[in-house]
This record gives sequence, structure tokens and C-alpha cells, in this order.
Amino acid sequence: MTAFLLPALRTQVGKGAGEEVSNLETVTAIFEDLSEITATTWYILCGLLTLSVIGLAAKSKARVNVQALVYAGLLISIAFVLSYIRLYRWPQGGSITPASMLPLFVYAYIFGPRAGITAGAAYGLLQLIQDPYILHPVQVLLDYIIAFAALGLAGFARHNLSLGILLGGFGRFFSSFLSGVIFFASYAPEGMSPIVYSLLVNGLIIGTETLVCLAVSLVPQVRHMLATVKSGMTAKGYQG
Repeated sequence: MTAFLLPALRTQVGKGAGEEVSNLETVTAIFEDLSEITATTWYILCGLLTLSVIGLAAKSKARVNVQALVYAGLLISIAFVLSYIRLYRWPQGGSITPASMLPLFVYAYIFGPRAGITAGAAYGLLQLIQDPYILHPVQVLLDYIIAFAALGLAGFARHNLSLGILLGGFGRFFSSFLSGVIFFASYAPEGMSPIVYSLLVNGLIIGTETLVCLAVSLVPQVRHMLATVKSGMTAKGYQG
């Protein structure tokens, strides 16, 4: 009997070990891009966080404006790190992240469109420093600066976060869509219009990311936390 049981047991153990290795590889693949972040970028992120801590400790008459800068540093840093955690990679490029755009939507929601657009542009510049893909100055503006600054459009819907997320997501999509039509037309399959190709690719990638952000923002605990922070800033006189 033992002679028959041992091979079966070894098979089950082997399968279990194989599944553990497979799961480990999956987890490693999700986080492996964090190792691509350069030392320069880490220094910038650490600088942002340090300034945020100093700002939190500051006692100034302009404390509200200081807090706006503090939140900018914190949320830009969080968004950047989340953008390098890839849950899924699209064959066409791009990936699904754990709601990496949400911190920027939240910042615009709390502090308004002007602050949100500025923070988004700063985030886009950070992405450009870390992973530049440059074909033309206009393409750089569309893919990095304008695209991420557009996330700040969420600030125009300060009484409706869900609407703000959709507005900011569409802003980024439109900028990337224009870049795709103008500068990446050669990537379109033969017989397909560059307009249709850019619409499909950017709609799939950015649309999915936007929906993930929307889903996370609808979690009751998240919504309550954001409402509390926003009401606190409003009580301190911040108008955006």
C-alpha cells in the first residue's frame, strides 16, 4: 500500500510546491517595476516626503496653504509609487495599477482645480524624469505634462468625487488620444484608422484605470475619510 501512496503523495507535494512558486512569481512580477525607479527619483520622492513632514510640524499663519503643499507632496509620492505596482500589463502597453491616479483625483477634489492641475503637472514631470519616451516636444507635453495635469480637472466637481474622477480621467484620455493620433499612427494595424486605434488603446488603458479609481472611491470607508479631510480643510478656510 505504501508503495502506491508514496508516488501520489510526492505528486501532491510537487503540485503544492509548484503552485507556491507560481504564486510567488506572480507577486514578484507585480512589484518588480519598483526596482526600476532610479536613485534620482527616490531622492525627489524623499525630498517631497521630508518637506511634507516639515510642513505638518510648521506653525504658521499660512498654515492652510502649507497644508495644501504638504498634501501635494504626500499624494504625488503615493501616486508615483502606486504607478509602479502593475497588477496587469496590457499587450498594447500600459497597465492596471492599484488606483494610482486616485491620490491626484483626491487632491483636486479637496483643494480645487488650480491646485489639482499644478500637482498633476508636477507628477507628470516626475514620470518624465523617471521614464522618458521622447519623440517630439509636443508629444512630451501631451503624454506627460498635459495628460497628468488634466487629472486636476476633477477639482471642478468638488461636490461630486465620482463625477470629478470621470472628468479628470477623460481629460487624461483626450490628451493621450491626441498624442496617439499624431505621433503613434504607425502603430495602428494595417487597414485601421489611427483615430480608431488610439481611441481603442487609450480608452482601454486609461478607461480601466479610471474605473478602478472610481470603484475604490466608492468604498464607504474611503468616502468617509475623504469627506472628513475635506470638511476639515473647508473649516480652516481653504477655498481652492
